[in-house]
Amino acid sequence: MRKLAVLVIPFLSLFFVPTVRGQSNPGANNAELNGNYAFTFNGFSGNLATSSVFAAVGRFTADGAGNLTAGEVDINAVGSRTAAQPFTGTYSIGADNRGVMNLNIGGNPATLAFAMMANGNAQFIKFDASGGSGTIGSGTIEKADTTAYSTAKITGDYAFGAAGFDNVNSRAAIEGRFTSNGTGTLTSAAGDINGYGTPYSMNFTAANYAVSDTTTGRGTIQFAFTFGGTPDTLNFVFYVVNSGKLFVMESDTVSTNTPLLNGVVVQQQTPAGGFTNASLNGNMVIYLTGLSTCTNVPNVPKAGAGLLTANGTGAFSLTYDENYCRAPNGFTNAAGTYSAASNGRMTMTLGGFSLVAYLVNLNQIFLFVSDNNVLFGSGEPQAAASFSNGALNGAYAGYATNPAAFAVTVFSGEFSADGASPTGNMTGTEDIGAATGAVSGQAFKATYSVTPSPTNGRGTMTVSSGTGGNAVIYMISPSKFVALSLNDPNPAILDFEISSAPAPASLSSISLNPASVTGGNSSTGTVTLSGPAPTGGAQVALSSSNTAVATVPSSVTVAAGTTSAAFTVSTSAVAASTTVTISASYAGATASASLTVTPAPPAPTLSSLTLNPTTVIGGVQSSTGTVALSGPALSGGAQVALFSSNSAVASVPSSVTVPAGATSATFTVSTSAVTASTTVTISASYSGATRSASLTVTPVAPILLSLSLNPTSVVGGLESSTGTVTLSGRAPAGGAQVALASSNGAASVPSSVFIPAGATSGSFRVNTFVVLVSTSSTISGRYNGTTRSATLGVLL
Repeated sequence: MRKLAVLVIPFLSLFFVPTVRGQSNPGANNAELNGNYAFTFNGFSGNLATSSVFAAVGRFTADGAGNLTAGEVDINAVGSRTAAQPFTGTYSIGADNRGVMNLNIGGNPATLAFAMMANGNAQFIKFDASGGSGTIGSGTIEKADTTAYSTAKITGDYAFGAAGFDNVNSRAAIEGRFTSNGTGTLTSAAGDINGYGTPYSMNFTAANYAVSDTTTGRGTIQFAFTFGGTPDTLNFVFYVVNSGKLFVMESDTVSTNTPLLNGVVVQQQTPAGGFTNASLNGNMVIYLTGLSTCTNVPNVPKAGAGLLTANGTGAFSLTYDENYCRAPNGFTNAAGTYSAASNGRMTMTLGGFSLVAYLVNLNQIFLFVSDNNVLFGSGEPQAAASFSNGALNGAYAGYATNPAAFAVTVFSGEFSADGASPTGNMTGTEDIGAATGAVSGQAFKATYSVTPSPTNGRGTMTVSSGTGGNAVIYMISPSKFVALSLNDPNPAILDFEISSAPAPASLSSISLNPASVTGGNSSTGTVTLSGPAPTGGAQVALSSSNTAVATVPSSVTVAAGTTSAAFTVSTSAVAASTTVTISASYAGATASASLTVTPAPPAPTLSSLTLNPTTVIGGVQSSTGTVALSGPALSGGAQVALFSSNSAVASVPSSVTVPAGATSATFTVSTSAVTASTTVTISASYSGATRSASLTVTPVAPILLSLSLNPTSVVGGLESSTGTVTLSGRAPAGGAQVALASSNGAASVPSSVFIPAGATSGSFRVNTFVVLVSTSSTISGRYNGTTRSATLGVLL
């Protein structure tokens, strides 16, 4: 894994002698490559000083015993094109699933190193450059369906994406969609181009295709269109993988006006009614490759990967890592927007960047950034799981994808991850293709950590073999992840996929929580597998040894990619403590756990009823009642009935419930206004017991309503006036003492006037004195916090 193990810091391979291993038991697994295959390849030819784009697509038949026949390849490069060139070859696959393939293409030898995947496909690199020159690159080999080798089989909606370079290594990318009628005509075509940093929409005038060789699955596609007002055509050759996938390569002569584009056409899964913003909803891992100019240094590879989370209505957030201009960069939860057309074309904005994508399926896209780096790549739906180290567990095939420059060092290899937590360990063996020469069987060792938060499935890797270094990981599913070296001066996206079928998961254990319950309550059971459940999930059968006491569902399903699932154990009331065995069975293994079901404790009784406060002002204040039980309330709680002896004065709810497990509950006693102090009995009743408490409800204390004088004007020393104070209500028991005062010595009042209990007013005399000048005096009364006054004129 040279991308991490050797090139994670500036290139030091000239000073490092690696430990290398050849194939383990060559030929031991030759049967893994058996049948018809199609392949695609992206790379560069030349040397470290001068190089140019190189691409190939083709097919072959493997016999499962190390021989290749019926090979055919189309090659395009600057100044050279080869069409439908026959080839033969041999191959050898070792016990570790690493293989070597030797081809004879028209008398010219070529050597490939490859790594087998669990699905029977392979990842490969060109493995024969040396002395600083040759061809470097990588690609994939996929099983081909020969029944799809016809024009009629290519029918329905398709999306396409391809990228490449022109004759001076300027980068371009194309993506779009069309509908095939199965007879050679492509309709409803739409597309976009990023041509050397300038984005254009493609306005198609014609598009057609044909499977020209039904023996090899070779065919051609032609696009006629205008972009930016300029008419153009693009011609592609393809090899059929199946009716839903074609490996395509541009067959036009490479020039400054025509880049060599290489990519794929895949079936577009258009929803009924077409795509909408809801077609992008949830988590999607994106990975992109481009080419940058950095501080006047041209043609520096750029690569990035991240997790995009869309809300299905036009907004998304993106956490992203990239190796840009040979330095790590990134951001977290950046906000963006998107808009999807019914044909799957999608425009996206993120900060100051504009992106164009075409939906292949829900949460699956081809994508490019409309900038000078011409970042192009894919987005894949992230499996619905919470990813941690345990998800990255098993054997993986890995390789460096889509190199963007001759200086990129490519690899393929087989690796093993142990899924340990908190730190996982990955070891492996890789074959490296570099201009300086091939390296076979280099040992790889690293640690990793994957977390579900704050970014689900994002992880870090620390490489300890070779020159060491750091990388970031994004999990797509337990069977696939992508990685990006943060130290590599010439980065690429690194793709890892399950290389051999993991041992089938078996039933590991069953647990119950709690392990003892009162009859009528439930327990939660959990079944755990030895590894992630397979596609479609794992259905674990459940049973109870005593269904009259404890019941379980017939089965519980462990979701694909996860290792456990929970279920509910329901119980019934019992007279005596009873132990029930709960069992689970899956794939021939059985596990059990015991559940103890106990009788319900005796029902508690009502022990007390209290009120706080016990005296309140009617209509102004309320009291809080508390009922207490002799023990915890049983399941369902205890409903205590409430009563009032005088509901017109003090009212209570009909009942109050003490929650299950609690011993008390409170309620509110509401009161009404009274004219006289009234005692009300509040009662509570539960399970045959009644408790009571008394509440005293008092009237609202009156306030001073007014003070009046009659007459309001008198001759000083000769006449007096009569004052009257009036309350807002009847004076309480004991009467009401109203304080009096005069503001002027010309008029005097008693210190107070008394209003008898039950009365509402009282009178007093205002005496006056001889004055030399007519004056006035303010006569005031004060009671229960309120003051009232009147003015008396005292005349000469």
